[in-house]
Amino acid sequence: MDMIPTLIAGATTIALTVLFGWLGARPSNPAKGPRMAPWRPLMMAGAVATLLLAAHALNLLGLKTGDPRY
Repeated sequence: MDMIPTLIAGATTIALTVLFGWLGARPSNPAKGPRMAPWRPLMMAGAVATLLLAAHALNLLGLKTGDPRY
């Protein structure tokens, strides 16, 4: 993946992580029933994807982010 799609995907995952964090932090409403979407695990998955895309962008810029033994 080139730099532009990586940055677009990174911005998207940041936005989704913030959205999922906001949805997971809202107080529950027992009158509406239980929440059917697991917002906090989705937020963590978005954060992991953001970190992976950040490492990929750094690799595209020429910085080595992997294990130097290999």
